[in-house]
Parts: sequence; C-alpha cells; structure tokens
Amino acid sequence: MNLGAPAFQTIRSRLVLSIMEPTRGTSLRRSLARLLVNGALVASLIVTAVAAANAQSRMPIVRDAEIEALVRDYARPIFKAAGLTRAPVEIVLINDSSFNAFVVGRRMFINTGALMQAETPNEIIGVIAHEAGHIAGGHQDRLREQVARAQTMAIVSMLLGAGAIAAGAATKSGELAQAGGGIVMGGTEVARRGLLSYQRGEEAAADRSAITYLQATKQSAKGMIKTFERFQSALALSGARVDPYQVSHPMPRDRIANLQQLAVSSPYYDKADPEALQQRHDMMRAKIAVFTQGQGAAARLLKRLQGSIAGQYADTMQTYLYGNLASAVKKSDALVKAAPKNPYFQELRGDILMKANRPAQAAEAYRVAVKLDPVKSGVLRVGLGQALLAVGTEQSLRQAVDELSIALEKDKENTTGYRFLAQAYGMLGDVAEADLATAEGHFYSGAYKDAKIFAARAQQRLKTGSPGWVRAQDIINFRPPSKNG
Repeated sequence: MNLGAPAFQTIRSRLVLSIMEPTRGTSLRRSLARLLVNGALVASLIVTAVAAANAQSRMPIVRDAEIEALVRDYARPIFKAAGLTRAPVEIVLINDSSFNAFVVGRRMFINTGALMQAETPNEIIGVIAHEAGHIAGGHQDRLREQVARAQTMAIVSMLLGAGAIAAGAATKSGELAQAGGGIVMGGTEVARRGLLSYQRGEEAAADRSAITYLQATKQSAKGMIKTFERFQSALALSGARVDPYQVSHPMPRDRIANLQQLAVSSPYYDKADPEALQQRHDMMRAKIAVFTQGQGAAARLLKRLQGSIAGQYADTMQTYLYGNLASAVKKSDALVKAAPKNPYFQELRGDILMKANRPAQAAEAYRVAVKLDPVKSGVLRVGLGQALLAVGTEQSLRQAVDELSIALEKDKENTTGYRFLAQAYGMLGDVAEADLATAEGHFYSGAYKDAKIFAARAQQRLKTGSPGWVRAQDIINFRPPSKNG
C-alpha cells in the first residue's frame, strides 16, 4: 500500500433529495420550507446508506492490489450464492477507521476500519453477505419508493398545516395557527417513523439473506454474530440510551436474538477459516495498521503476530516507513526468499527500492510482481510504470507508456495511473497525449471543468476523427449530473 499522494484516489458522488419546496415569495412559505427541509424527515434520510454513499463529498478511496484481491476472494462465493454474478459488483475500499460498509447501486463500499477490526476472514465475509443481501433484494430501489411516499406524506401535511396557519392568521386565531403547526410537525414525524421502520425491516431481511448465503457456501455465521456483539458492547460502553424506534437499523441485541438460532443450527457454525486464508487476512490487517494506524497501533498488532509471516511482513513495512532503508531492503529480500511466489512481497520490495532511489531495481521487482499476480491488477502495473518513468531513459519511458496504458485499460478509474501516463508522454514530447491523459485523470476524479479544459487542448493537436480526438470530444460533451435532480 503506497500512502503517498498516489495511494489515495477520490470519487465524487451525490445524494439527490428531490424534496418539493413551496414557491418562494412569502414569509409563510419560506418558514414552511425551512420547517420541512430542516425537519426530522431529511435527517432520517441522511442516515441511510444511500445518503452516506452519495453525499456531496470526496471519499478517500484506498487502492491496494493485495487487499482488493483478498476481499474479492471473500466476496466471490457469496455473490454467486446471491445470484449477483451476471452484472459485476465492484468493491471499493474507503480509508475510514470506523467499522462500516454500505452499498450504492452495484458498488459495495467497505471501510478499512472494518477490515482492520475484524480478527477473522469470517467476520468480513459476514459483512459482505449482509450487503449482498441488500443488492440482491433490490432494497435501494424500494427505499427510493418509500422515500417518495414519505415525502408525499410530509408535503400533504405541510399543505394542510399551511392552510390551518393561514386560516388562523386570517381569523386572528392563535389556537388554529398553533394547530396548523402541529399538523406540519406531526405529518413529518409520521413519515419519518414510517421510513425508519421500513429501513429496519430491510436490514433484518439482509441479515436473513446473509445467513442463507453463508449456509449455501458452507461457511459459518459466527462472524456475523461476533460483529453484532461488538456493536452491542460498544453501545453499552458508550452509556447512550437509544430509542429503538428512532434508528434506521435494528438494535444489536435484537439482531443477535433474531439470528442466533439460525446461525447455531447450521452444520457449519463451528467451521474455522482455512489457515492460508487467515494468514492472508493477518497480512492485510498488518498492512492497514502500519500504513493508516500509526506506529503505536502497528506495534501492538506486531506483538500479536510475532513469529508469523504476517508479523515479518509488518516488521518489514514498519522498517520501510520509519526505519533504515538498507535494513528494509534486507528484510524484503528475506520475505521474497520465504515466499518467492507472493507478488505483494515483490511489490513491497519495489516500493522500498523506489524510496531508496533505485528505480531500475524497483522496476524489476514490480515486473516480477506483475508476472506473479493471478488477477493482473492494474495497481501493480501502475507501480511498474512509475518505476520505469523514474528511470527516465527514452526506452523506459516508452515501456512506461505501454505498461500504464495496459493498466488503465483494465482499471479505467485509476487517476494516479493517468498522472504518470501524462508525465511519461510529456517527457517524450507528446503534448497532445499528455493533455489527453491529464483530461482523463481529471474526468475520473470528478473534476469535470478541468477535464474539459485539457480535452480541448488535446484536441487542438490531435488528428480530427482519431480515437484520441473522439475521446476528447466525449469528455467535452459530457454533462455532469445536476446537483438538483
């Protein structure tokens, strides 16, 4: 995991709350609009996973070939059992220390905090199974229908309340005006509670679906129970008193009670994760700890992993980040010797050599990593392209263009790859292709205005009708989603 500027990429997404507002112009209408928009109905919507994923913000996306490959291996049998193999489900890793996951469309977002806190693969597999239940059940589409109904209820009560308030003002009846305000607030409260109840039902349905998928794939549901126990423990320690009817998810104790019997009755309940899979999980946790949790957290995990290959991996990464580079190279050599077919040990060796300003040797390490990688990750090829770029000869620059182009064909949203590709073209003197690569990078990061500027610049130098010219035109013609609809 490379945590410099190239390590994190961002996606831009948005939540569209198509709430009807009264026509502006009068103080009464403005006050009612504020009442609706600032009321509990909108607050409850924002709590949903859809809002969490689509809020107008930039999420720190982690790109790491090793972690992505492992999580896909966790998900593959679950997606098959859920019938989600026809149209691919993309898994996106978010650099967030909280234990959370959610889905948007056919994208599943998983926090690094969940991966870090889960002690076994089975815990994360349970999380993936739950989120797969939401996708397979079409919960997001039905949630939109429920949101529309809730909005309608709120708007009707708002209009009725507005009429009562207006009548009160006309007759100078304070009681009637007060009753009108009560109608507005009561209507939005009923709508909010109805929506929350619906969401709790969908969460419970996703839990049951997850149990079914785990059973079908001959895996234990113990990890799911452990996750809910973790939530219950955290809630108890917080001392917070939560009204179960005011939240969008069932209470942890209720989820445990509802699933315990089903989970324990499975013949696979006591089935442990394969040792090799647990080892990969430990190495993933070590990587996340070292790169995102700081030296203290990494040292604590290192103590628990001492004597294992995962502990050796963590120690090498610690030395790479905070210690002596010569020592880090030696430790990476020992890792490669212990597991010569592990592509991610070669990747780490390449990272260390790059930091030691030995790009030619780093390129060789990355090249081996690419060759060994069973999934042919675009992330590893971007590392190779970066090293070839750093070598700086004309031959290595042309190789960098080739490697980065292959990587981006597979991984079109890798904005770091476009940055390196633009640099390589620029160093070769191909300004048009450099501008086009820059435009692509801006486009996939959501900076559409900048993307159009560089696409227009590229078009001036590209042959009219050529593939590059056409792609530049596509970027220029692209209309980003409206903020209001």
